[in-house]
Amino acid sequence: MTPETLILITVVTILVFTTLVALLTRYRKCPSDKIMVIYGKVGADTAGQRSSKCVHGGAAFIWPVFQAYEFLNLTPISINVDLRNALSKQNIRIDVPSRFTVGISTEVGIMQNAAERLLGLKQDEVESLAMDIIFGQLRLVVATMDIEEINTDRDKFLEAVSRNVETELKKIGLRLINVNVTDIKDESGYIEALGKEAAAKAINDAKKSVAEKNRDGAIGEAEAKMDERIKVTKANATAIEGENNAKVTVANSDASRREREADATRRATAAEKVAAAQSLKEAYDAEELAEKARASREMATREADIIVKAEIDKRKVEIDAEAQAEMTRRQARGEADAIYAKLEAQARGVQELLKKQADGFSALVTATNGNPDQAVKLMIADKLEDIVRIQVEAVKNLKIDKVTVWDGLGQNGSSTANFASGLMKSLPPLNDLFAMAGMALPEVLGKSLPVEGVQTGKEEAAGRPAT
Repeated sequence: MTPETLILITVVTILVFTTLVALLTRYRKCPSDKIMVIYGKVGADTAGQRSSKCVHGGAAFIWPVFQAYEFLNLTPISINVDLRNALSKQNIRIDVPSRFTVGISTEVGIMQNAAERLLGLKQDEVESLAMDIIFGQLRLVVATMDIEEINTDRDKFLEAVSRNVETELKKIGLRLINVNVTDIKDESGYIEALGKEAAAKAINDAKKSVAEKNRDGAIGEAEAKMDERIKVTKANATAIEGENNAKVTVANSDASRREREADATRRATAAEKVAAAQSLKEAYDAEELAEKARASREMATREADIIVKAEIDKRKVEIDAEAQAEMTRRQARGEADAIYAKLEAQARGVQELLKKQADGFSALVTATNGNPDQAVKLMIADKLEDIVRIQVEAVKNLKIDKVTVWDGLGQNGSSTANFASGLMKSLPPLNDLFAMAGMALPEVLGKSLPVEGVQTGKEEAAGRPAT
């Protein structure tokens, strides 16, 4: 790939990335407490005219260069309207202090009015504009109503105010949320006089009602006392008659009670004696059964002591015998394992020694290029010092009390020399030592006589027996 192609690809990638980022940054989301007003080239509505597009909630794409956007705040606005000297229908000036709560409407048509008339205004400017509208409509409503209606029928007054004020507020994109009238006063004191009149009427009505209630109470009290006396007299007569009847009933009841008590006492005494006799009989029977049970228990206890003790001794002997047998078996098994391990270790040692000797012999033969004669010579040369030392040791401690030498010339020379020679000849010659070992003396140590059953290396090579 050429450098020009790489540069072109890089430039195209940067342009695409920049365009994508620019498009993403123009995608705007509208919060729930705001209205997003998109103005510029927003298209036409059904009537062919459209100055802006309002979005409440959701999101919209803002085309760069062709469109822009701003937000309208939906936060409610509380306006304190202190209306004074408003002329009523009766030409009486009154003060109507009140508080209005308004806010930007989210209705489709009303939002468009707010976008056209309130976009760009600050909150205090919107509040001032709404206050002017509320003042005018509130004066208009007061002028169409009597003071009695305004003072007594507050619901009607508030409904008229809400209807007139909200109609005018919608024209600029606002809606009325709440109306609260605190108090109504007038300069002439008419409302106060109406209040005093109503208060006096209420007081008189209350006094009249109290007097009527007092009268009804006195009459009712007298009638209640008369009824009380009549009812008390009747109740006393009825009570005396009832007392007499009750006394008769009580006397009859006492007689019946005493009769029943005597009969009950008789039956109770008899029952007590029968019960005492039965109790004694049951006690004796129980004691007899208890004695029999105690005797059986004592016998069972003694039998159990003897049998259980014998059984325990038997089980103890069996357990001791089993334990002794198990200990003997384990000891014998341990001794057998020890002997086996010792013999196995010795066998392994002998086997290893023989292996090492065989390896040494094999290496010695290999070092002499496979010549056994030379290998034997090397072994004898290595052990020659030990062999001579052993021969010397044989005569080293020989104690000779005295040696008598007859010095004279013999047939073969000096007799002393012959004596020493004979003494050395008394030692086992090397030839004999090699013969006893089943080997022939190497030629390096001198000629040797053939030994029966021993073949020299050359004769073995020639396959001839030794002579």
